Amino acid sequence: MESVGEFFRQVRETKGLTVDEVASKTRIRTDFVKALEDGNFAKLPDQVFAKGFVRSYARSLGLDEEDAIHRFIQSAGSFYEKQDERERLKVRQIEEDRKRQSNRKAVTIAISIAVLTLIFLLSREQSAVFRRGAAEQGPATKRTTQAAKEVPASMARDHERTAEVPKPTEAPVGGAKATEVPPRQEPVTPVGAASRSEPETVSTASPASPGSDGPLAGIGLNATESFGDGQLVLDLEATELSWVVVQIDNGSPQESLLRPGEKAHWKGQDQFILTLGNAGGVKAELNGKPQKPFGPSGKVARDIVLKR
Repeated sequence: MESVGEFFRQVRETKGLTVDEVASKTRIRTDFVKALEDGNFAKLPDQVFAKGFVRSYARSLGLDEEDAIHRFIQSAGSFYEKQDERERLKVRQIEEDRKRQSNRKAVTIAISIAVLTLIFLLSREQSAVFRRGAAEQGPATKRTTQAAKEVPASMARDHERTAEVPKPTEAPVGGAKATEVPPRQEPVTPVGAASRSEPETVSTASPASPGSDGPLAGIGLNATESFGDGQLVLDLEATELSWVVVQIDNGSPQESLLRPGEKAHWKGQDQFILTLGNAGGVKAELNGKPQKPFGPSGKVARDIVLKR
């Protein structure tokens, strides 16, 4: 069976009609009439509209419409079947692309959430470590800063403790003038200074000075001490002016200012924690055993732990 387009062309030429006359009579565009006669179904609209063109063309030529539709299906059926298949494939491809994009978005969102969670956990861990470090350093720094501020005040109080020795007064004795020497005054320690620095024993070994009263003048007496079980004894001797803070076991820190030649003596059970304003100006003994130097002269040494 010949195609529907060839059949329409033969009938049109037999009746002496042109393409433009058929287009004007059927109200179908000229290019659609030519495409229908040439069998170029790709230029025609969808199959429903193409069938309408076939009916109008057959009616204008006086042909049987159903026979024309049958010829059209025989000629263009395979084309429209392939076109429908292409449309289905196109729709399926669009749907698959949409699913892939959705999956890609879901994976991107999941990765972003995981990264943000990791960053949050790391920042919280760093903040916790920083807070723990600040909490550990806070008390020691505060104690050292407060003690350092009190050093000038302690030195000023030491100057105030030294009382002036009044000048000798002359009194007439038997017509002659005799010089009366007032009794020697000991340095007065302010109550505030004594409350902060309370070493158990502080002794100063001073050289013998001529004119001192008593046969034992100028002789330093050093008492020997035995160490009981579980007891710690710390002895410090200043070779230079040095400020000392001592914490015995878990007690409160004790502060003292030692001049060259002065000694300090403490007793404890577990340990001593020292802070020295002049690490090289102090010699230490723990239970009678000399300790190594804590640092050079003028160097501040903090949190020195002495224990068994």
